[in-house]
Amino acid sequence: MDKIKRVLISEEAKAVVDKLRQQHPSLIFHQSGGCCDGSAPMCYSEGEFYLDDSDVLLGEIHGCPFYMSRDQFEYWKHTQLTIDVVEGRGASFSLEIPLGLRFITKSKLLSAEELVAVEKA
Repeated sequence: MDKIKRVLISEEAKAVVDKLRQQHPSLIFHQSGGCCDGSAPMCYSEGEFYLDDSDVLLGEIHGCPFYMSRDQFEYWKHTQLTIDVVEGRGASFSLEIPLGLRFITKSKLLSAEELVAVEKA
């Protein structure tokens, strides 16, 4: 079985990332753990969000590192995440909010075979 990525991104979300890069060339994502907008993926300019040893790098989506807190990862470690985008304003500090859009996370439970093949970040 081919390696499986822990986090993916939809084509629509890639287009939003491309638009955000026009003003913010270097971006990161962090999966929110419930503050403000529930469990939403948040997009920040690199250096605008404090990362520490409690954050886990899950992979890269469209050239952007994607992080999650270690505690939250314990709950999500059996899933593959896909970052997508929908219309509507979320209640967060994520960069896409002024565009009238919000990133969302879709999750898929991985099978035992897929877990073995999951790509290590």
